[in-house]
Amino acid sequence: MTADRWVCLDIGETLIDETRVWSTWATVLGVTPLVLMATMGVEIAAGRSYDTALTRIDPSWHDRLEEKDAAYGGFRAEDLYPDALPALAAYRDAGLGVAVIGNQPPSRTAELRAIGVAPDVMAMSDELGVSKPDPAFFAAALEAMGGVPADRVTYVGDRVDNDVVAASAAGLRTVHLRRGPWGLLGPQADGRADGVVDGLLEVLDHL
Repeated sequence: MTADRWVCLDIGETLIDETRVWSTWATVLGVTPLVLMATMGVEIAAGRSYDTALTRIDPSWHDRLEEKDAAYGGFRAEDLYPDALPALAAYRDAGLGVAVIGNQPPSRTAELRAIGVAPDVMAMSDELGVSKPDPAFFAAALEAMGGVPADRVTYVGDRVDNDVVAASAAGLRTVHLRRGPWGLLGPQADGRADGVVDGLLEVLDHL
């Protein structure tokens, strides 16, 4: 697609509500969802990775990844935030190119398309061979969008570290989406984003 401006969206806690991800992890690790999510809240508020929350509960959690993935089973329609599909349609109606590119395994592409997410460009970090916050991730994302100049793209995500700071450093415009544990409890944009929103439809006001 040829578009003058693009919106590029993160996936987890941007399009997809990850409540079921973490509830699945809680079951696999043998704790209640409340215990896991409270532990995650402490770590996220301190600016640390979710890995540290899982490690607090079970230091060998890495050995349970396949079990968790099998129990989770992939994205479902009910995992989409209510504004996800309406926002994608609104962006397209506004003449914007729409991309969905985030830190996810390759299987997510088919899963997202199966539940109605149909952007102009979609790519996962494992397909690109690089993940956020590496600057090479954003270079690969721009290439996937046809080599569009960085300043014509607005990256939208819930994490200030991975989405706002990293994308800004790569020359993209940014919008911080304040929802989910990272968006609400993690470090805030504090003037580092071109816009701050509470929902995806508000992004249009910051382009």
